[in-house]
Amino acid sequence: MDPEEERKHMMLKAFQTFDSDKKGYIESSKVSTILQMMNLNFDKEELARSLIEHDPKNSGKINFDGFAAIASDILDEEDDEAMQKELRDAFRLYDKEGNGYITTQTLKDILAQIDDKLTSDDLDGMIEEIDIDGTGRIDVEGFVNMMCS
Repeated sequence: MDPEEERKHMMLKAFQTFDSDKKGYIESSKVSTILQMMNLNFDKEELARSLIEHDPKNSGKINFDGFAAIASDILDEEDDEAMQKELRDAFRLYDKEGNGYITTQTLKDILAQIDDKLTSDDLDGMIEEIDIDGTGRIDVEGFVNMMCS
């Protein structure tokens, strides 16, 4: 089973646990409990907005598609946060002196290792976009933003 299928299966099992009557929907008030049961961190205000979006008639009920959309948004957000943390950790490995920056040459070396098909011109173009102030240095935020885009 691929990761996307596993994710959907996990959401379906959680949904079905609370749809014990097999009606095809759950009470909106149960969504936060299910998300907590799935160990997902979420903002209560964002969840309230998502519930309104997926229950426009204000019926107090959410079907599986609505629940899956809400849970997927939270999972995607957690994936993004995890990726950013990993990139920050990777940045620290290259910032050996702990200066809070790496040189553009170090970044070129990293990028060349990631994708050996990048030409010198490709690398120069990427560095030019990132090193806007021309200091020859990239801070952690610039590194994370570049790697995520």
